[in-house]
Amino acid sequence: MAGPEVPHGVSVSPAAGRLPDPALLVDVDALIGAYYDEAPAGPVAFGTSGHRGSSLAGTFTEAHVLAIAEAVCRYREAQGTDGPLFLGRDTHALSEPAARTIVEVLGAHGVDVVVDAGGGFTPTPVISHAILTHNRGGGRGTADGIVVTPSHNPPEDGGVKYNPPHGGPADTGVTKWIEQEANTLLEGGLRDVRRTAEPAVRRRDYVTAYVDDLGAVIDLDAIRAGGLRLGVDPLGGASAAYWAAIAERHGLDLTITNDEIDPTFRFVPVDWDGKVRMDCSSPYAMARLTELAGSFDIAFGNDPDADRHGIVTPGAGLLNPNHHLAACIAYLFGGGRSWPASTGVGKTLVSSAIIDRVAGDLGRRLVEVPVGFKWFVDGLLDGSLGFGGEESAGASFLRRDGTPWSTDKDGLIPCLLAAEMAARTGADPGETYDRLAERFGRPAYRRVDVAATPEQKQVLGRLSAEQVTRGELAGEPIREVLTNAPGNGAPIGGVKVVAESAWFAARPSGTEDVYKVYAESFRGEEHLEEVIAEAQELVTEALT
Repeated sequence: MAGPEVPHGVSVSPAAGRLPDPALLVDVDALIGAYYDEAPAGPVAFGTSGHRGSSLAGTFTEAHVLAIAEAVCRYREAQGTDGPLFLGRDTHALSEPAARTIVEVLGAHGVDVVVDAGGGFTPTPVISHAILTHNRGGGRGTADGIVVTPSHNPPEDGGVKYNPPHGGPADTGVTKWIEQEANTLLEGGLRDVRRTAEPAVRRRDYVTAYVDDLGAVIDLDAIRAGGLRLGVDPLGGASAAYWAAIAERHGLDLTITNDEIDPTFRFVPVDWDGKVRMDCSSPYAMARLTELAGSFDIAFGNDPDADRHGIVTPGAGLLNPNHHLAACIAYLFGGGRSWPASTGVGKTLVSSAIIDRVAGDLGRRLVEVPVGFKWFVDGLLDGSLGFGGEESAGASFLRRDGTPWSTDKDGLIPCLLAAEMAARTGADPGETYDRLAERFGRPAYRRVDVAATPEQKQVLGRLSAEQVTRGELAGEPIREVLTNAPGNGAPIGGVKVVAESAWFAARPSGTEDVYKVYAESFRGEEHLEEVIAEAQELVTEALT
């Protein structure tokens, strides 16, 4: 079962896994009212996935969105990006008013804004796919995109992220430029922001463009011929219309277990802390689908912008995201695709080391990068990486012919790949992983959060290998101390310590006063507990 991200020493809420009490549900009218009426309580701050916050806290207001949209227009002009801007949005309550604000600013700048033909919701991967399709196909100008989403965050949150012409998440240089420009505009009272009340938009049938192209990345004929019973819970997100179209147009036996769209997300069981959080890798949020596991050969879930996947099988229940990544890699590179021998496997350095062992057994080059999907963009774009995956249930991979499909996380294709895998091999991803674990070892994996001051977080982010003075980790000699990722040399923003059968990584949170410890042991849960305890001791020593 997938492990919840529960902070160290904090107990799980007794309400976890149950439908939310009506008193917990967000007041949508108050939320939208605050979006327009609240003064910004802080600056624009781009994390790994754009700017996020809540209007109720003054951290995601119309002022923030106006500043970001104006900054994106100026960035496009500075870069000479002159083609269409593909605009997507998810089902969070704040996504609709924020998208309207963005369109008014882009329209005032004469940007060719492309929105869903039916006024529907558009997932993150669909925007990435649209950008790449346009830029590969020689359409007018160079395209980029914006997605209005706070991903799996609670219903009261809003978010905006920018995807440049490469189709993937913007790198730090781009987000810093946009952030600084937006904050300058905020400080100036938004005097220089241009907007129009009657913006022109172009409409696109995003559903057809994406769904009709899926055969290029997934063997849909094999799934259909396999006669698999498939289930999906979109968790009230933007993927709902896409799954309906996939079932109809590709003739799949696929049941949508809940197609309801409601910005309170009242039908999503609450997460470990008693909050509504549409996280398809959480066993609590996915409890309703897991209860139906026996009704389907495989079932899937997505978060609201469909850039994450959750896989449920009758035997394994909800798979740990690391387990599905390993199964996907074993299948794709073990005969599922005929990509060149030089095509590598991408993983974040906090993903399971079973991936290293699987890739090594397949003779594939492993590219280990820092946390963040942006590090896979170049490899997916030029075909040197066949697959990029991260431990938080985000992944994408190449088309069957070895060309790029998406350079952002695509939550739908790993779900369909699970079905393809089962149809062609007779083993679902849970069974495939079980066989891998029998061969390569069965790791125990966990992430915990540890309280840290802002000053300690800064020190941890700048740690050097020399500051780690211990020679052992949980009874084993330390083989490596990494502060730069081995796959591309980029700074980790923390430290990773590797021994023979265990490792841990520690890095500061970008939004909370904690640092995150990711740890894994191939010697079982008891040894993992030792690793986690020593990791905290080691970090404390290094910080002092």
